[in-house]
Amino acid sequence: MDVNAFQTLVARITGEIAGAPLDSSLEAHLNAEHGPGSDTYEALAAACQLGAKEGWLCNREGGGIRYGRALKASDATHGFSVDVVDMEDIAGPHHAHPNGEIDLIMPLTPGARFDNYPAGWCVYAPGSAHRPTVAEGRALVLYLLPNGAIDFAAVAA
Repeated sequence: MDVNAFQTLVARITGEIAGAPLDSSLEAHLNAEHGPGSDTYEALAAACQLGAKEGWLCNREGGGIRYGRALKASDATHGFSVDVVDMEDIAGPHHAHPNGEIDLIMPLTPGARFDNYPAGWCVYAPGSAHRPTVAEGRALVLYLLPNGAIDFAAVAA
């Protein structure tokens, strides 16, 4: 596995969901078709774990969180950027999602949760904001951001 193979793997998902509204229907679809136990989930989880171990994913650290933008938004990823974070019992910085955010939660500790979601997918609508939090252990989280849009300057409500 390398960055090019990772991009090909991610593009299978982004090609399927490109243009879909970021809402609860997309979240349900992703969990039904690509949730834990599926070939897609298992391949992405293995790739993220290997990439983090080899250092081409999560290659930066700040505030106790390992993170990194693996892929910029491009035609190859159907307009999505791809970030992966490694978090353990920590809340990250508050940010907003101008175009929404799609997250794949991959617990490394059984039972670890991201924003109270277990293993699987969660979808944040355009204009949403949060302080991403992993509790009950450690997890990798893959973020798909339409057009790479994220706003860390947004003021917490």
